[in-house]
Amino acid sequence: MKRAQEGTKLSPSHKPVPHPKGVPHPGGVPHGDCLAIREVLNRVGDKWSVLVVALLRDGPKRFGEIRRSIDGVSQRMLTLTLRGLERDGLVTRTVEPTIPPRVDYELTGLGQTLLEPILALAVWAQEHGSDMQGARQRYDSAAGSAAGRKSLGR
Repeated sequence: MKRAQEGTKLSPSHKPVPHPKGVPHPGGVPHGDCLAIREVLNRVGDKWSVLVVALLRDGPKRFGEIRRSIDGVSQRMLTLTLRGLERDGLVTRTVEPTIPPRVDYELTGLGQTLLEPILALAVWAQEHGSDMQGARQRYDSAAGSAAGRKSLGR
């Protein structure tokens, strides 16, 4: 008998189910696709990147304008975020040779394609954020109660 994963045995009659290209197999995502997905999620899973992309949807912005619009982001973190977005081909950086130099950031065509899923996630967050907060509070209360009972020897 073949072993698919540690602790999981496949019957001799097991045959892989073919899936259309681009559709993840229920048993896992092919390694190459997994790496690509992880890299994308690392970029868009970063809260600053998502906020910058959403902010740039209306057109080019200067560094200071972006920083003032995003509450809580440090200059260093915004610099790193913009560099990462530029490296990934989502943002362009244009320097105007003035004194002082004027630097504008703008979404690329690829960055524009990211707007729809990001904005859909923002809508979902608005609709379900309070549900998540309630679930968190219930979980934390239950965990606190269980820890309290355990410390009392119950």
